[in-house]
Amino acid sequence: MKDKKVICDLCGLIVETNSFKLKTKDGDKQFCCEGCKGIFQMLHEDQILSEPVNKPNN
Repeated sequence: MKDKKVICDLCGLIVETNSFKLKTKDGDKQFCCEGCKGIFQMLHEDQILSEPVNKPNN
């Protein structure tokens, strides 16, 4: 069984960690590093969806 390679939505390099994700109006985006994620956020700030805030259970 082959693992499908995930490509960075900014630079095109292979994504080796699931740590750098964003939810956008066009769907979920994944990035190879914090730098690519940050640049994408600056260039497409109007497309970014806010993450839900986890409320503590009372």
